[in-house]
Amino acid sequence: MQKTELPLALEGYPFILFSGFATLVLALLGFAVPALLGLLLTGFVTYFFRDPARVLPEEPGAIVCPADGKVIIVSEVDDDRFLHTRVRKISIFMNVFNVHVNRIPLTGTVERVILSPGKFYAADKDKAVLLNEFCALTLTTPDKQRYTVVQIAGLIARRIVCRAERGDRVAAGERFGMIRFGSRVDIYLPLSTQVTVKVGEKVRAGETVLGILPPSQSNKE
Repeated sequence: MQKTELPLALEGYPFILFSGFATLVLALLGFAVPALLGLLLTGFVTYFFRDPARVLPEEPGAIVCPADGKVIIVSEVDDDRFLHTRVRKISIFMNVFNVHVNRIPLTGTVERVILSPGKFYAADKDKAVLLNEFCALTLTTPDKQRYTVVQIAGLIARRIVCRAERGDRVAAGERFGMIRFGSRVDIYLPLSTQVTVKVGEKVRAGETVLGILPPSQSNKE
């Protein structure tokens, strides 16, 4: 899987270059107000596609937050779409001002990638989970525990980027994709997970610990 340590997400360069070039042309033609607006737009696009370095947590079994934003759901649900069992679900809403680069929560191997087209309802609404376009990444940890991370498009978001592929071995905190211009990320975890975040809490990808996943009991026996 492609990795990057650049301060900007690779997907942002075409937007930044196009906006910057258009701004330069407007300035050379003497259109002061449009050029100023173009400069502001270029600044915002550059800010949106920022990809800052993060300091990973060191706690054993720490579940690394996959997205910047605000926790909107922490619950126990029956998941009949991805893991087909009862799970702990955490949902994170990302607005247009958040960093939109997504990161791997737990070290493991990519078991399955599902990209499903759909609608573009506001990502913080319940119907977004069932009807919006999404990309679901199911992974297996080294001790054979399974979890799923779901990138969900939002009202403004129209493009989900997932660079992970089936069979990839990925590390906690590793960048795997992004969603452009406002969105949501859901994570489905084993019931044994000890969740440490609550609804309303602001979180940061690659730094915030969502919870602790104890070692599999079956592997201990």
